[in-house]
Amino acid sequence: MGSIRTNAAAAMLGVSPNTLRSWERRFGFPEPRRTAGGHRQFDLAEVEALRSAFEETHNVSSAITIARERGAGPASPTRLRSAFQRFEEQEADRIAEESLSVRSVERTVEEVILPTVEALAEDDVDAPEYGFAWRWSAGWLAAQRRVAPPAFRDDTVVLFDASHSGDVDALHAQALELVLRRSGLRTLTLTVALDPTRLTRALHAVMPRAVVLTGGRASLDTLSRLVYQARRVSAGVAVLDYRGALPDSGATIVEHLGDRPLFARELVLAHLDPSTAGERPGATALREARHATG
Repeated sequence: MGSIRTNAAAAMLGVSPNTLRSWERRFGFPEPRRTAGGHRQFDLAEVEALRSAFEETHNVSSAITIARERGAGPASPTRLRSAFQRFEEQEADRIAEESLSVRSVERTVEEVILPTVEALAEDDVDAPEYGFAWRWSAGWLAAQRRVAPPAFRDDTVVLFDASHSGDVDALHAQALELVLRRSGLRTLTLTVALDPTRLTRALHAVMPRAVVLTGGRASLDTLSRLVYQARRVSAGVAVLDYRGALPDSGATIVEHLGDRPLFARELVLAHLDPSTAGERPGATALREARHATG
């Protein structure tokens, strides 16, 4: 992963170069190697491991013990959040790549990226750290969508997205589109603000088998209009609600897909091909969800 000089390592740890050298003498960690010119070169992985542990313990002795035992540790929301809080784009890239070495794209999205951004949103959606995290995540999801394999199923799913840029729901819409595409479905995301004429033209072009409402910024009237047009164009289209996009009006016949992209994907696939629902992972959870939503 490379080496860095003393000043850069100290800056990463938030201490002075003298403090870092004192840790080296006292604890023997992080242990640098010497260049031909006698300059210290610290291993970047050791420095990152120490920084992560120090953020958890706020005690240098304990942090060094932890860092020695586990190294940088697996790619996790904690490590990714730390990168976002320091506006470290390259480190965020590296953590995502590490995750992809042990997880699928789908699990990296659901287990690492989305939880990290959600945690920062809970802290303060107006903070620059959240804005940085949101933009990085949106770009990463878009890049993964561009390299997704071509659709191999005949069915098309249309997502009507009522979120705004900067919303956590906007990332969830991207995530759901990505996992549906990676399942072989032709997937199209449209804004709820489309002109009715243009919307009808788009629906005629793709003839969706399922429509997913997502994002929480549309009125019931707007969503009703979209559903009406989709059903008029494509008879028998399934209308589904992701993350509570449909305002609660008491009773509804629209099925809820839950709050996570992978579970939502299973429900969508079950609607499109009910005969194979029991063969896929999550079939038990799928049956329970349908029972719970009546």
